[in-house]
Amino acid sequence: MALIVQKFGGTSVADVDRIRHVAQRVVDTQKAGNDVVVVVSAMAGETDRLVGLTRSFGAEANPREYDVVVSTGEQQTIGLLAMAIQELGVPARSFTGSQVRIHTDEAHARARIASIDTERIRKELARGWVVVVPGFQGIDSEGDITTLGRGGSDTSAVAVAAALGADVCEILTDVAGVFTSDPNVVPNARKLDRISYEEMLEMASLGAKVLQIRSVKFGKRYGIPIHVRSTFSTDEGTWVVPEDEIMESLVVSGVTYNRNEAKVTMFGVPDRPGVATQVFAPISEAGVVIDMIVQNVSTQGLTDITFTVPRGDLEKALPIVRGVADEIGAAGVTQDSSIAKVSVVGLGMRDHAGVAGQMFRALAEEGINIQMISTSEIKISVVIEEKYTELACRTLHDAFGLGLDELATAEP
Repeated sequence: MALIVQKFGGTSVADVDRIRHVAQRVVDTQKAGNDVVVVVSAMAGETDRLVGLTRSFGAEANPREYDVVVSTGEQQTIGLLAMAIQELGVPARSFTGSQVRIHTDEAHARARIASIDTERIRKELARGWVVVVPGFQGIDSEGDITTLGRGGSDTSAVAVAAALGADVCEILTDVAGVFTSDPNVVPNARKLDRISYEEMLEMASLGAKVLQIRSVKFGKRYGIPIHVRSTFSTDEGTWVVPEDEIMESLVVSGVTYNRNEAKVTMFGVPDRPGVATQVFAPISEAGVVIDMIVQNVSTQGLTDITFTVPRGDLEKALPIVRGVADEIGAAGVTQDSSIAKVSVVGLGMRDHAGVAGQMFRALAEEGINIQMISTSEIKISVVIEEKYTELACRTLHDAFGLGLDELATAEP
């Protein structure tokens, strides 16, 4: 007997018919001889509706009350799914985040899980019941409801799996697994059978939306295998596993993109010790995450500093940057929100030279100019004009032979 945590996203529980389909999937898993804990999101569109309601009372709603409102979407789903499972003759019980004591910090709307009390879950599993719990929510030390931010249900599921010592955490969604690139952009993208935690972390951070990055971190930290698969098919999906379980690493495993980027340049910056701190500390204090940073070679004691921020944070960042520019005597500030970041990721890059050259050459042959470059041990990212995003992804996908056509040609 295995202990399986199954997480179903919003599209999987979008209406009553889909909730009944999920219930059958859960019952089939239990009848195969497994203990099952289910983590669910709100029904598709429900969280957006609730967020819209909070904005009726101001763009910046009180964070505590915001969490009280938006957390109700998952509470609806857990009750409905428990009813649907019971309708199939299997005992099930739903619990809110406070009832199973999913403890978080006090950062409303972006809380982080600190611990999970599993006693009540284990008690119900021992009775042969299916346990249904909400993703996305928990409680802080004061007993107040907290939420984990967008994609938080993935994190909830893997955290519950880690707390219970589950054999696997299944992330069931509307896609068949993790692909070498977005199939909507690259038609011949193929599903990966396995991918390492490290590669999945990079892909999630670089724009791949199939898994939330914090869920992958939990899986890696606690050694929980994550199986990304379709709600609507029993086919195997993609297993996210430790690196030593990957039989043979591709040089490049995937190509990702992120259009949610904006570029800021502060030019004519005095090149002296401490300036970088003066520039970036106020931005960080405002809660704006800085991604790529490039500083030009100093000329006559002056330099230019270019960096990227999430596009949604550009309006918040610009007044801060302009204020700093005036303070340090920089010549000015420019911004560009018509950019995108395209990346290649793969464990095999550690052992293969020439990946960067191959990437840059492929883009150059298509007339795509590279504005910024960032690298790590297993990824290379470039900033380009947004209008070339799809072309760049298809070009790099073909250049590294990742597609179904290339795979078929390579097989004997």
